[in-house]
Amino acid sequence: MSLEFIQVERDGKVGLIRLNRPKQLNALNLKMVDEIVETLESMDEDPEIRAIVITGNEQAFAAGADIDEMTEVDSIDMLLRDQFRVWDRIALVRKPIIAAVSGFALGGGCELVMNCDIVIASESARFGQPEVNLGVMPGAGGTQRFTKALGKVKAMELLLTGESLTAEEALHYGLINRVVPVEVYLDEAMKLANRIVGQPPIAVRLIKQSVLKAIDLPLDEGLDFERKNFYLLFSSEDQKEGMRAFAQKRKPDFKGK
Repeated sequence: MSLEFIQVERDGKVGLIRLNRPKQLNALNLKMVDEIVETLESMDEDPEIRAIVITGNEQAFAAGADIDEMTEVDSIDMLLRDQFRVWDRIALVRKPIIAAVSGFALGGGCELVMNCDIVIASESARFGQPEVNLGVMPGAGGTQRFTKALGKVKAMELLLTGESLTAEEALHYGLINRVVPVEVYLDEAMKLANRIVGQPPIAVRLIKQSVLKAIDLPLDEGLDFERKNFYLLFSSEDQKEGMRAFAQKRKPDFKGK
């Protein structure tokens, strides 16, 4: 697939995706979303990549969906297009995805952030779901993930007014992990990614699975899922290496096996 709207780089074992429609503030059109998802899936299958960072630029992570693609369509067009089905594939990516956010993360951009596992934001970042201002509502999970992250009353307020959160407010409500100066937001995300790639890949994968299950499962079912993954790791070479290295007071060499 030729890439028109994103740029792809690699820094050691970290895959980097840069959204690249700067004149449109990285508004997400259909082809751009396809490129993002297919690249995420390709990186997920690449054994040399252990973590993924996705970013935009200082002005915008992504300021929303490309409205030009939706202005003149009707409900049957949207039903047949089924444009949000591709978004479901992001949740199937097994490797950790870190969003490095500066500027606008609105609408589809905010939904993309919420599909990531960890979020590092610059002081200028703003998060919101302003679709109500256009006579519509979020369609890529905004009402669901916003509510799970912020709670009912705050999500309801923001979704019904179209107002956005500052980076500090997003941090307060648990939508993001960290706020840093604009000059270093991508560097901080890459540092975190490089810290994660030094961990045993199979354990990282099963931890991500277990945390995502915790969001939706009752506690007893989540605990059962966690314990099965815990036991499973005792069949890995990395578990043996990690515990032996601890006992021998040396740095472990994890192979992902």
